[in-house]
Amino acid sequence: PDPDWASYTLGVFICLSCSGIHRNIPQVSKVKSVRLDAWEEAQVEFMASHGNDAARDKYESKVPPFYYRPTFSDCQLLREQWIRAKYERQEFTHPDKQEPYSAGYREGFLWKRGRDNGQFLSRKFVLTEREGSLKYFNRNDAKEPKAIMKIEHLNATFQPAKIGHPHGLQVTYLKDNSTRNIFVYHEDGKEIVDWFNALRAARFHYLQVAFPGASDADLVPKLSRNYLKEGYMEKTGPKQTEGFRKRWFTMDDRRLMYFKDPLDAFARGEVFIGSRESGYTVLDGLPPSTQGHHWPHGITIVTPERRFLLACETEMEQRAWVEAFRKVVDRPMLPQEYAVEAHFKHKP
Repeated sequence: PDPDWASYTLGVFICLSCSGIHRNIPQVSKVKSVRLDAWEEAQVEFMASHGNDAARDKYESKVPPFYYRPTFSDCQLLREQWIRAKYERQEFTHPDKQEPYSAGYREGFLWKRGRDNGQFLSRKFVLTEREGSLKYFNRNDAKEPKAIMKIEHLNATFQPAKIGHPHGLQVTYLKDNSTRNIFVYHEDGKEIVDWFNALRAARFHYLQVAFPGASDADLVPKLSRNYLKEGYMEKTGPKQTEGFRKRWFTMDDRRLMYFKDPLDAFARGEVFIGSRESGYTVLDGLPPSTQGHHWPHGITIVTPERRFLLACETEMEQRAWVEAFRKVVDRPMLPQEYAVEAHFKHKP
């Protein structure tokens, strides 16, 4: 909103953080401040005769529906690769340049974090839309993949801060109905964003078959999702007599997962959070008799089976978590979510 910068060679207005990215491609885009720099009359006329809508019509004329369009709140990598794809490589005016993510098949090497030792090692990945899977292999000559991730249950989200690399991508999939995380990156920013969009393309085509009547607008929000919230909280066990332990929590759609460490492969536990009409509520604070928590700002999640007691370090964190939980609880459940809920109820 209210961009203060402009590319006077492309004729578009841009925000401060994107102006830095435009500066890195001077052969395509030259940048000025709307308020602070001197403007020549010809440049002003050029801006007046072009503008963002005209640029969109020209440079975004053939963006595939599955391609992730970043917003100003997305990570630097996604914004940079979108700008480069659009203006420098002109991928959305020449569809033949979209091959890396639209072909339905992709293989290559990514640095993957080891599940037990935390070291990043080069691993071969193969995405095949025909088989509906993403696989990775522990050795180049391995016949059998180490893991087969079904496109149906796959999610990918950029997590540079958590992974500690500006191109860090977290891929999650369901294994025996439990969430499994893998953390990968590639040194080349274009390469990892191409992988991300190839995964979204595979999911898009899978969903088109699964929901034949659905429009692109219905399917696109389901291709990949960012987490509603992540961070540390304390929790106690089901008897609520054990001490509280600090855990890393991730709210992924209706699954609240907790981990000992943010980069763990498997969650220590998962809680399904249904809707208000199914008996789920979120309360500020903890029951008066609660003991053993170090952090003062409590949250109680009430489910039909039991109460989950959590504690946050600051009031601001507590408010943010309560808001995230209430968003989920206030949303009516979809038919397929009842099946997920039933699975959680039958978990030992």
